[in-house]
Amino acid sequence: MIARLMFAYVDFAARKGLADSSARDSSAPGSSVALAEKKRRARRTGIRGETYAYWYLRRQGYTLVARNFTSPGAKGEIDLIGYDHGTLAFVEVKTRAARTKSDDPRPEDAVNLEKRRNLVRMARQFVRARRADAIPYRFDVLAIETRPGARPILRLHKGAFRPDTF
Repeated sequence: MIARLMFAYVDFAARKGLADSSARDSSAPGSSVALAEKKRRARRTGIRGETYAYWYLRRQGYTLVARNFTSPGAKGEIDLIGYDHGTLAFVEVKTRAARTKSDDPRPEDAVNLEKRRNLVRMARQFVRARRADAIPYRFDVLAIETRPGARPILRLHKGAFRPDTF
């Protein structure tokens, strides 16, 4: 019940998009100030996307147990970890501005082979550290496309890739 209410609130707040709609930087394109501003806006959009994804997954019945999991000696992080009907799901969230052309890459395309290897390595460390070897697990990708003035478009890919292919 709470997850439904919170997602309704977050969804209402996202009705005009998740991207940072603040005024654009007036510095010269390509300058270090403009690049830093672009990076800051992308980070804020990513954080908003992860928050939106958290409440979306809760509404879908996931019981989330960790956010932004990192492990010493491993590169990267796992955005969300939770149970979906007895299966431990490691969820990678990718938030991007909406594609303008049909040949532009989709957000889920950013989960390339190297990213998958890192996710599998970190997931194995998570499972080992919590002695959860007997629990089945999978890797999900939640793609969020956001455009100014519109609600985000979500695509949840359950079992997006298999850990035994690495």
